[in-house]
Amino acid sequence: MTDTNTIPKFADLNLNPKVLRAIEEAGYETPTPIQAGAIPPALEGRDVLGIAQTGTGKTASFTLPMITMLARGRARARMPRSLVLCPTRELAAQVAENFDVYAKNVKLTKALLIGGVSFKEQDQLIDKGVDVLIATPGRLLDHFERGKLILSDVKIMVVDEADRMLDMGFIPDIERIFGLTPFTRQTLFFSATMASEIERITNTFLSSPARIEVARQATASETIEQHAVFFKASRKDREGSEKRRVLRDLIDAEGDKLTNGIIFCNRKVDVDIVSKSLSKYGYDAAPIHGDLDQSQRTRTLDGFREGKLRILVASDVAARGLDVPSVSHVFNYDVPGHAEDYVHRIGRTGRAGRAGKALMIVVPRDEKNFAAVEALMQKEIPRVDASIKSNAPAKAEDKAERPARTETAPVKEEAPKTQAESPKGEDESAKSRTTRSRGQRPEADKPTRHDKAPRNDRNNDRGNRRDSNVVGMGDHMPEFIALSFDERRAG
Repeated sequence: MTDTNTIPKFADLNLNPKVLRAIEEAGYETPTPIQAGAIPPALEGRDVLGIAQTGTGKTASFTLPMITMLARGRARARMPRSLVLCPTRELAAQVAENFDVYAKNVKLTKALLIGGVSFKEQDQLIDKGVDVLIATPGRLLDHFERGKLILSDVKIMVVDEADRMLDMGFIPDIERIFGLTPFTRQTLFFSATMASEIERITNTFLSSPARIEVARQATASETIEQHAVFFKASRKDREGSEKRRVLRDLIDAEGDKLTNGIIFCNRKVDVDIVSKSLSKYGYDAAPIHGDLDQSQRTRTLDGFREGKLRILVASDVAARGLDVPSVSHVFNYDVPGHAEDYVHRIGRTGRAGRAGKALMIVVPRDEKNFAAVEALMQKEIPRVDASIKSNAPAKAEDKAERPARTETAPVKEEAPKTQAESPKGEDESAKSRTTRSRGQRPEADKPTRHDKAPRNDRNNDRGNRRDSNVVGMGDHMPEFIALSFDERRAG
C-alpha cells in the first residue's frame, strides 16, 4: 500500500513535459493520493490495481501516464494502441473529455465507442487508426464481431469502475475482451470496492500489480454531512405522494444552500414520476436514466454541469463517473438495494475537499437495506424524523401522477315520464313509425338487448370482447328520439 502522507507535485512524477504543461494550464499542481500512488508504477510499465472511493481523481491516474507512454508511435487502421473500458456512456464520455484536456499538446487520436451513436461515424474513426479507444463493453464487442476492430495491438488496457461492471453484468464481456488483447499488454485496473469476483479477475488477468489503496473500502468522504430521514406514510396507498412531499420539504429546508443537487431513485419509473412531480411544483428538475435517448441524456447532463439545471433526478446510471465538482446536495429518494451504491451516490457531492450534504429517505420496508448501509460504512448515520399528518388534504399532484384513467362525466338525466304522462299505446306507435321510416323492423319484432347473442363467438372466445361497461341512456329513451323527422321539424 502506498504511503499517502507525502504527496509529491505533478512535476516530480516523470510525466511528459507537454502533459505537465496541459496540467498546469488546467489549474492543477498537486496530485490526489490515488494519482500520486498509481502514476509512477504505471510509467514503469507495471500493472496497477487502484482501489479508491469515487471522486478521488482515478481518471487522471490512468490518462496522464497513458498519454506520456503513447506520445511516441502511431496507430494503424482498425488497430488501437490502447483501450479504456467504462461501464456507462456518461463515464466513457467523461474519460474522453479528460483526454482532450491533458493531451491537447500531444498529437494523439482517440475514438469513443458508445451506444446511441451511429456505427458509421465510429467505423470511420477506427479506420483512420486511433491511439486511444474509449468504449463500453457491449459496443466494443459489436464492432469486433462486425470485423471492424482488431485488438491484437493493444499495449495498454484500462478497466475503470470495475465494481460497477460487476453490478451491470459486464464481467463475462470483460473476460472475453481480456482474451482478445495480447498477453503482454499492461493493465490498469480501478475499482471502488473489491468484491470476490473482482478479486478473482485481478488474480487471473493482472501480473504482480502495484496495489494502490488510498482509503478504506466503501468509505465516504469526511466532508459530506449525512442524514437519514425516517418516514412512515399515513396510509399505504398514500406513500408515494407523501414521500414526494417529504422530498420537497427537504429541498425547501435547504433553501439557498442547495445550489444544485442530484436525487437518486432505485427504479427508472420513479425517476420519471419524481421529476414530473418536482416540475409540477415549480422546481427546476429533469430526469436521466438508461431508457432515455442518448442525445437527451447528453443535453440534460450538459445543462446540469453548466448550472442551467438545478436538480437532476437520476437512476444509478449517473452514480458513477458524473464529474460535476460543485454538487452541493445528494438526496437518496430510495435506500439503494446494494449498500456499496450508497457510497457512490453520495460521492457526487463533497468532491475535491469541498463540503457536501447527503440526505436519505427511509421508509419501514427499507430498514434492512439501511442497516446494511450502516454496517458497510461502519458508522451510524444521524436520524431525522419526518412527520406527515394523516389527515393532510390530497394535492392536485396525487391525481396528476397516477396512471391516466378515463372518467365519464355525470350526465344529467330527466326523470322518466309516468304511464299517465306517456300512454303506452302512443309511445309504441311513435317508436313503430320511427323504425319503419328507417327501414328497420319494429322494436316488437326485434330481440331485446340482453337476449342478443354475440356477433362473433370466436372473437369473444379469444378475449376480444368489447368492454361491457358502456355508458348509454339507461332504460329511458329521450322523447325526441321517438319523433319522426317531420314531427321534429314541425315542433
